[in-house]
Amino acid sequence: MKDLNTLKFYSELSNDAKALLRARLVRRTLPRGKRVIEKGLPVSGAYFVLSGQLRVYTFGPGGKEATLYFIRPGETCVLALNSLFNDLLYPAWVEAAADTVVGIVPGAVYRTLFERERSVQDLTVRSLSTAVFRLMAELEEIHTTRLDQRLAAFLLTHASSDGVVLGTQQELAHHIGTTREVVARQLGEWVASGLVQTGRGRLRLLKTQALAQRAKAQSA
Repeated sequence: MKDLNTLKFYSELSNDAKALLRARLVRRTLPRGKRVIEKGLPVSGAYFVLSGQLRVYTFGPGGKEATLYFIRPGETCVLALNSLFNDLLYPAWVEAAADTVVGIVPGAVYRTLFERERSVQDLTVRSLSTAVFRLMAELEEIHTTRLDQRLAAFLLTHASSDGVVLGTQQELAHHIGTTREVVARQLGEWVASGLVQTGRGRLRLLKTQALAQRAKAQSA
């Protein structure tokens, strides 16, 4: 049960609430790329990432995927919370962006915790507020930045400590709302310039400062 400490509100729960959560939490281990929630289906509970990362996405005109936001360890899916509390069908798709462990709190249990526990109330309101700002920032970025700037910013944000970003060119295209061909062309230019090194399902950032300059241009 150590992974429950990933949830920041867990330590603030009453002993009865902790016992209820430990008894009723459903864990799912998901390989990278596994779809977790389908659009148009009812939501069974509140989804929390215990390790790994989830990606929430939708499809735009022409069938192109567009990432709405990521859910990181300790965070919850706000669209699932909204669907849960308002008895709505889920409005997007969710998949594991890495090997991921998800903790699902059944709907009835989460409602009980929400009614009784201040920390769960605070978490719910804070998560909804954060999601609004994230989505607004994504929309602003889409309308005010070039694709090369968005790609540079995405790579810098999601690179590991040794500069590695996992993902195919198609997946990168999905994240920033474009086509694989556009991403391939841009990465080809950066490989030729010595900024990145590509491999099968991954790439390595070689000159992070140069990429940061390209991403920074979006605010100029």
